[in-house]
Amino acid sequence: QVQLVESGGGLVQPGGSLKLSCAASGSIFAINTMAWYRQAPGEERGLVASITSGGTTDYADSVKGRFTISRDNAENTVYLQMNSLKPEDTAVYYCYAHFSNWYGLTYDDWGQGTQVTVSS
Repeated sequence: QVQLVESGGGLVQPGGSLKLSCAASGSIFAINTMAWYRQAPGEERGLVASITSGGTTDYADSVKGRFTISRDNAENTVYLQMNSLKPEDTAVYYCYAHFSNWYGLTYDDWGQGTQVTVSS
């Protein structure tokens, strides 16, 4: 069984920075894509940023130039550095990972979510 545990959320003023972390643990053979999604009240969950095992990244237009996703494959951890935060970045941020097992089957898992609030 695999578990994703997020940390690093909190309250920050507009223009500030936060760094989210998400560590995968358990019986892991391989992690393919890792990503961060977010969901604000009354809105659907949407992709913020993703990163493949090879390091290829993708970002939502709204965060390009402000957020940076990275990963440590040895530690099965993905990070999201968020700079120049805006009130509209306020949301619950969810970690996502796409795994492969020993038999070549793939499956997804989600973290429990961490609240990010940008407010003065």
